[in-house]
Amino acid sequence: MTEIIGVRFRNGGKIYYFSPGELKVEPEQPVIVETARGVEFGTCAMGNTMVEDREVSDPLRPVLRIAAPEDCGLMEANRKKEARAFDICQQKIAKHGLDMKLVDVEYNFEGSKILFFFTSDGRVDFRELVKDLASVFRTRIELRQIGVRDEAKMLGGLGICGQPFCCARFLEEFQPVSIKMAKTQSLSLNPAKISGACGRLMCCLKYEQEAYEDLLKRAPRADSFVETPDGVGTVSAVDLLRERVKVRLDIAPEAPHCYKNNEINIIRSGKGKRPEGYESPEVLLAAHIKEMAMKQAEETRPPEGKPLVREPEKPSGEKPRPNKSRKEGQARRKQKEKRAETGQERKPGKKYTRGHSRPGTKRQGQPPKEG
Repeated sequence: MTEIIGVRFRNGGKIYYFSPGELKVEPEQPVIVETARGVEFGTCAMGNTMVEDREVSDPLRPVLRIAAPEDCGLMEANRKKEARAFDICQQKIAKHGLDMKLVDVEYNFEGSKILFFFTSDGRVDFRELVKDLASVFRTRIELRQIGVRDEAKMLGGLGICGQPFCCARFLEEFQPVSIKMAKTQSLSLNPAKISGACGRLMCCLKYEQEAYEDLLKRAPRADSFVETPDGVGTVSAVDLLRERVKVRLDIAPEAPHCYKNNEINIIRSGKGKRPEGYESPEVLLAAHIKEMAMKQAEETRPPEGKPLVREPEKPSGEKPRPNKSRKEGQARRKQKEKRAETGQERKPGKKYTRGHSRPGTKRQGQPPKEG
């Protein structure tokens, strides 16, 4: 076990471990520590604590002393110098016509070096700018290019939630955020709604991702086929936070019902073909009709090698009714044969006018014989 204290150099910055030695340091107490860049002024974020040896990176640098009032006064003077250096650097950038945006200026505790932070879309050749700044301030000059997230962390501001930026308050390091997290949490994929002031995806998407992933393991997917207390149906909507789902039942598809996750049984996860025995009533009815038709056709099919012979119908007790059209045809043929024998067959093309009768018949309009 090793005794350490945690020191933060900027608001919302990362906490670094230092060896307190014989000092007893309280949180929020200013301290002077030795770093790789020299002597620095910081604020204690975590008092004397014992940690595992594997959590400490060697060598562990020491805490020189607790900051005195003179040290705090020196830091206040450096803050005023930073404001002047910021204005001068902006003028030099405009003079050289460089495509860069100055974000912040930082003096080290001893005032022996000035660090300028800037953002740019590409690489910038600022060698002439460094020469001009060094001639003005007569000290070491360092220019460091940062990203848009680091810019938001340094400048601070209010997010769309109305709270100060998380990165400026408590985030020590930026966590990777992807669009998949927004999809998992069923958020709108509109960039204006899921992006922060820096133009990147909001850091808070990472906070609840593990909870949503755990809920997804216990919830059915959309379009899953499930069994419910009221029958089988298809999942139409999923509410992860309330752990409820909407199911469109086969018996009443027009009115979805809500069920808890523990009230349903998943038969098929996601889209796909339904398992056998779980078809809808319409499908089952059509399959039953098809099966009956095939069964009837199988019964009427003749044995192999024998033609299908239709059995004669058995005579019933009633006599068949005579066919009138057949009798009329026979009578007409007999009349034609009789006319042919007596020479009274009608010649083709001959017309009979009104008042004349056919050969062998009585003249129309002839009075009847007296009795």
